Amino acid sequence: MTQSPSAGKIFTTALIVTGNMVGAGILALPINLGPAGLLPAVGGALAVWALMTTTGLVIARQPFLAQNRDADLPTFFEAVLGPAGKWISVAANLVILYGLLTAYLAGVASVAVNSLDVALPEWAVLLIYFCPATLLASFGEMVLRRGNALLMTLMWLLFGTLLLLVIPHFKGGDPMAMDMTFFTSGLPILVVAFNFHNVVPTLCRSLGHDRRAITKAIWLGSGLGMAMTVAWTVAVMATLPMEAANGVDILTAFKLNQPATVPLDKLINSTVFVDASIAFAVVAMSTSYIATGVALMSFLKDVTKDTVRSPAVRWVMAFLPPLAVGAVYPDIFLKALNVVGGLGVGTLFGILPGLLLVRQGAPGSRMRLAGWCVIAFFTLVLIVEVGQEAGMLRISPDVEYWTAIRNQYGR
Repeated sequence: MTQSPSAGKIFTTALIVTGNMVGAGILALPINLGPAGLLPAVGGALAVWALMTTTGLVIARQPFLAQNRDADLPTFFEAVLGPAGKWISVAANLVILYGLLTAYLAGVASVAVNSLDVALPEWAVLLIYFCPATLLASFGEMVLRRGNALLMTLMWLLFGTLLLLVIPHFKGGDPMAMDMTFFTSGLPILVVAFNFHNVVPTLCRSLGHDRRAITKAIWLGSGLGMAMTVAWTVAVMATLPMEAANGVDILTAFKLNQPATVPLDKLINSTVFVDASIAFAVVAMSTSYIATGVALMSFLKDVTKDTVRSPAVRWVMAFLPPLAVGAVYPDIFLKALNVVGGLGVGTLFGILPGLLLVRQGAPGSRMRLAGWCVIAFFTLVLIVEVGQEAGMLRISPDVEYWTAIRNQYGR
């Protein structure tokens, strides 16, 4: 009888989930969803977290992964949904993995250049960061699990420091103020903020496909990520004004595609806070960059196993395209995350798991009904993102509304 994974291994594996989740999304969410208001942002975060964790469990509990331990998502979806499932998963995975790596590189460069005011161009900072981060991502699953625990510990220390420094700057306002029309446009960023599903095959292998251990690791890891994301969102939205005459506000950061730490640095204007915020942003995005890089290497190995046998060639295929796109388009941070959430994550880790529930549930069962509900929600996310990218759906922050709120509360 196979011995169940230890509590320590479950915890360190859970940190892979947290590390993959707490990256660019936590920095983007207060800015990209902030113009909807505090209650929609927090309520939406909790609801989407529960939904995304559930779809992650749907994938993790599929017998195919336990029976084919070297398989990754394309092979898995081909087996359970047919050839169409495979190629949809391949296309969506390309959007997710390459888009996330590009967003992490651009995000770190944006934070460094805007907060430190360095003399180097963003592409040069991006290249400097790319070298050590990609080196760590190249070492694989074991280094990911062990190194991630160290990075997560550092990230929690920095996160606690930031919260302590932000609290004295909390300002008044109307917590009931909201713009539900704009909230719809923020659905893709909510989805990507709670995405960890690419590491599910790695997580299952690490825990020996022990169902109970996998369930514990996913709930624990995603729960820690949710707690950090919600706490950070509340802290940022309680500190930054929605709209301000000096441009240090959420709406301006939204227009400039900036992570939340950039306007916070300008508002608080403390050397300690700037250093801590930069370190937090770099560590948070590095944990996700490493996990995503490992997932992309595994994905490419699965997809190209019959055509590309050289690990070096797969490495070039994995990491050079995001480097090139990030260097050419350094202000792509929030844009890339929206595309990843709306087109990639929503399809691969929303619609396809929903189809699994529909196919595996008996007619009229709760499982099948739940599957249709999941499909409906993520189809809405897809429509919103396609509409916005195609210019058919234009949802902008209601600047006049938030200006009136600022005048009312003196923010």
